[in-house]
Amino acid sequence: MLSANGIYKILFIIVFFQICCPLYGRTYTVGKNRDFNKISDAVHYARDNDTLLIEAGYYAEGAIVVDKKLTLLGIGYPIISGENKYEILRIVASGVTVKNILFKNAGVSFIDDNSAVRLDSVSNCVIENNKFYDNFFAIYLAQSRDCIIRNNVIKAANKKQTTSANGIHLWYCKNIVVDHNLIEGHRDGIYFEFVVKSVIENNTSRNNLRYGLHFMFSDSCIYTDNNFINNKAGVAVMFTRNVEMKRNNFENNWGAASYGLLLKEIYDSIIEDNTFKKNTCGIYYESCGRVKTANNLFLNNGWAIRLMANSMDNVFTKNKFIDNTFDVATNSSRNFNTFEYNYWNKYDGYDLDRDGLGDVPYRPVNLFSYLVVKNPPLLILLRSLFIELLNYSERIMPVITPSELTDNKPLMNKDYDTVK
Repeated sequence: MLSANGIYKILFIIVFFQICCPLYGRTYTVGKNRDFNKISDAVHYARDNDTLLIEAGYYAEGAIVVDKKLTLLGIGYPIISGENKYEILRIVASGVTVKNILFKNAGVSFIDDNSAVRLDSVSNCVIENNKFYDNFFAIYLAQSRDCIIRNNVIKAANKKQTTSANGIHLWYCKNIVVDHNLIEGHRDGIYFEFVVKSVIENNTSRNNLRYGLHFMFSDSCIYTDNNFINNKAGVAVMFTRNVEMKRNNFENNWGAASYGLLLKEIYDSIIEDNTFKKNTCGIYYESCGRVKTANNLFLNNGWAIRLMANSMDNVFTKNKFIDNTFDVATNSSRNFNTFEYNYWNKYDGYDLDRDGLGDVPYRPVNLFSYLVVKNPPLLILLRSLFIELLNYSERIMPVITPSELTDNKPLMNKDYDTVK
């Protein structure tokens, strides 16, 4: 007969395993002649904290719903297909991790927003090291928070926006990290709407049908060290406050309605240390206020900056403007913004006191750029002798262009540190 002490020990062991086993979970293998043949059967049988090892193979099971805290780990990149009909994986439980899986052919549906992986009202999920080929939406997060989307390869080959959706799509989310992903061939590479306090870093978004990055109503987000290259319309940032965009590369976004960076109703934000190279327009400002644009390189753009009259109290400082067709264009005859300490390679002034600053102000808006904004077909006269004479006359005695839009402290060298 057991003593009281022995009974207590047995009860302790039973309680210990009841508590600890769910924490560490069990591992099941999915594959031919394994624990389960189908992923959906394994998900149905598993419990919280279990791990599903999915062996290489082809799985087409319709929509799979993950409603438990599981880890789905691919071995040899198993293929899970939506057969161009279905959503593939819908995650409705928090704490789910998905790694090393190839998702392909999520079906087109503008009603259901079919996705390869959809996170719906969850937190603390990780989508990492996966491949997404030819899906409608690739990764879709709705009303989720504290999730990580990292190191995924997302590609699509659609030619029309009417049959394409976004690579990484976030709606009503908070504290999301989007890091080291490659996105190409979708409608928008990365799309944010009503997203706050999130970080987008080290991604490459290229060759997309509309915007490489598109976000609206998404306050207090940070975008650093991303590449936005050769997207049909560039990058669009709208109706947002407190945005930081630093060390990004905006390159080769060409077209009649294309921009390196389009800003519309952006306030209290910082655009710093970015490169704008070979874009139709480097940055376009419409109804923007209190935006600091500093230390950026504008190289070989059509327009480096287009500044609409309804943009006020913005500061442009320590930027480098090199070999742009137009450095600054505006549709206003007045100026409510500050330009100082910028380097303009077209500046032909002098520095008699050798303090590193030009002794005469630089007027970055020439008459022709002002006229082209008012009447775009005039662009056909670019580089004509007549236009050069008009620009020269206006520079000496400004009548039409905003006389107040000047850089009174233009840098003589690209390096601001040479200023005394």
